[in-house]
Amino acid sequence: MRIAFDVSPLSHEPTGIGNYIRGSLAGLVEAVAPEDEIVCFAPTSPEGKHRIPQLLAGLPVTLRLRLLPFAHHWRQAWSRAGRPAVERFLGPVDVLHYSDWMFPPQRAGLRSTVIHDLVPLHHREWVTARTYSMHAAKYRDARSCDTVFVNSAYTGRDVVATLGIDSSRVHVAPPGVAATFAVDGRRADLGGAYVLTVATLEPRKNLRVLVESHRLLAGRFRLGVAGAAGWGEQPALDASGIVRLGRPGDDELAALYRGAAVVAYPSRFEGFGIPIVEAMASGVPVVASSHPSLDEAAGDAALRADPDDPRAWADALVEADERRLELIPRGLEHARRFGWRRVGETMLAAWKAAA
Repeated sequence: MRIAFDVSPLSHEPTGIGNYIRGSLAGLVEAVAPEDEIVCFAPTSPEGKHRIPQLLAGLPVTLRLRLLPFAHHWRQAWSRAGRPAVERFLGPVDVLHYSDWMFPPQRAGLRSTVIHDLVPLHHREWVTARTYSMHAAKYRDARSCDTVFVNSAYTGRDVVATLGIDSSRVHVAPPGVAATFAVDGRRADLGGAYVLTVATLEPRKNLRVLVESHRLLAGRFRLGVAGAAGWGEQPALDASGIVRLGRPGDDELAALYRGAAVVAYPSRFEGFGIPIVEAMASGVPVVASSHPSLDEAAGDAALRADPDDPRAWADALVEADERRLELIPRGLEHARRFGWRRVGETMLAAWKAAA
């Protein structure tokens, strides 16, 4: 089997989607037979031409990167024009699997994609105009795919109900947890007990409720905020006791998890919510939003709180810290269920069945 795998989103600093691409690709490498070939491709910028090989270093894949100025506009034009077919650049393929930034045309073979969530359709106010435009077009194209992977059963049901895709073509492939996120290792020190939250700074991530709960707790914890710069109205993060941590690398993020008293994840809507499971794997109690999109990530190992209720969050953070001896073992057991090889095996099995 010859698999064309779109890695375009790795052109920029990876967030959740980029991590899913890198992780699922690593899992697929473990799952395929020796005679199978994985061709990773991307029309990309000079930054991506440098970054993508670094992120994929060590994986036995064929890399085909096309350097283009204004790569985003080229990707959009290619998708919407519907030509030339991807085979012109890669040769014949048995599977074309694409992600979020484009939907390349093809002549033959299985067509496959991954949908992380339908936030742009349900909550247009939470995304930029560019994000909405890209995703709305991608969702329309997904209806033509032979296989559609989702990272939670919640998202799978949403895809079937909202996009009208037959459930037989939708396959649940929850994300894995990198080995970096483990109990043993260095612990970060923020100068006292701290609650950690990990999220891109954007409205959907709902950091305002944490800032308010931090104020209500009157100095019991510091609040560490780790995440890439996002967009839109931001909560006031310059208050006393709040530490801006930027976008840490995996090793530093693992140390931040391990050093935290509690990890908080107040998002209003997610495709899955991988920081919840990463924190559990690192041996930390977790409080997560009670929105049902986070049920699978949280399992029965996290405390839940209403994303609109700062007092509920303040109480849950204190409770999680006090119940850490109970919650940590439950979290570790829950986190063991999530591995990248399982994602690769799910993809491969779905493609073989569709073929």
